[in-house]
Amino acid sequence: MHQRNGIRGPVRLILAVFVVTALATQLAACSDDSSPSDTASKAASAVSQAASAATRAGDALASATAEAGRKFDEFKGGVDAKDEVKLDGNASPDSDGRATVKMTVTNPTSSTKSYVVQVDFRDQSGNLLDTTVVTVNDVAGNGSKDATARSNRSLTGDVKTTVARAVRH
Repeated sequence: MHQRNGIRGPVRLILAVFVVTALATQLAACSDDSSPSDTASKAASAVSQAASAATRAGDALASATAEAGRKFDEFKGGVDAKDEVKLDGNASPDSDGRATVKMTVTNPTSSTKSYVVQVDFRDQSGNLLDTTVVTVNDVAGNGSKDATARSNRSLTGDVKTTVARAVRH
């Protein structure tokens, strides 16, 4: 399911690039600056580059999702703690263009616990763009601790964040 949603965005990008390129080809055919075959060649190159970028994005997302699964597999006997993690709004870009979001983990038990939290980064349509796992160690009993989730790669546009899952152990 995640993979299908994650692929939808790159497919839309490819289709958008193709449509824009096709329109540019038709307009350029009426121009004296370049021949239709030159414009068609440039269009094919643009579509190829967009497809390559979409493939790399899909590969990066698949890798991040697999890594998240591996990190959760390491924690046996953990307790679902999704309701104990609150995100501070939507993501904002850091200096590298990676999306970040602050979170607060609140431990309702009387003893110190550690948490593993998966944060998903999605576009406005809900398509999965990236996912990351944050470990928050030593949250005091009946206390809270702040942490920051950071995307694995640069993300653009309005990025929404959600807690996909969280485990307390």
